[in-house]
Amino acid sequence: MNQSPAGIESARSGESILATNKVLRNTYSLLALTLAFSALTAMLSANAPILNPWIFLIAALGMLFVTHLLANSAWGLLAVFGFTGFIGYAVGPIISIYMATPGGSDIVVAALSGTAFIFFGLSGWVLTTRRDFSFLQGFVAAGALVLLAAIVISLIWPMPVLQLAISAAFMLFSSAMILWQTSDIVNGGERNYILATVSLYLSIYNLFMSLIHLLTAFTGDE
Repeated sequence: MNQSPAGIESARSGESILATNKVLRNTYSLLALTLAFSALTAMLSANAPILNPWIFLIAALGMLFVTHLLANSAWGLLAVFGFTGFIGYAVGPIISIYMATPGGSDIVVAALSGTAFIFFGLSGWVLTTRRDFSFLQGFVAAGALVLLAAIVISLIWPMPVLQLAISAAFMLFSSAMILWQTSDIVNGGERNYILATVSLYLSIYNLFMSLIHLLTAFTGDE
């Protein structure tokens, strides 16, 4: 017996919901694992020398490109752990220096708390309302290019005011990324949980580092 159009539409809707829930579950599970792995590599590299900013930028962009290239294969998981592990390794010595300075541990804790509050607040808002933030895609794409150019300029001509402006811009950019990426998953636009994980991971990383820089500047410890 042939199914009615309403029945077919209902079945498709059910399949779409199941697919969305699967992507959400896989994304947040992988995100938790990569954050834990980053924390581990950060602890292991606490006493290592700080990486040259140019080496860090080139290596991070290269590994990010490879992760996107392999996202649809089994190697994608290895690539995402390699990328996030590298980020953790690079951050470890920086966090260690902050923790060793007076008031530095308070700044790190405040940055962690602020990052968690922003991430869970924005993600929870999208997951609850299921609002469509696809209109942010253009802003995210343009913002990524502008921020990359600003980072390169700051490496060539280091200026405290520019670095603070970049940190503030990264907070806005990362917040937009969280809204857009979560919305993209919820509304069926993103079906690759590896790409979704990398996007959210980078947003969390940028939020955390930006908050550290801003809090350090505002407390006069920099």
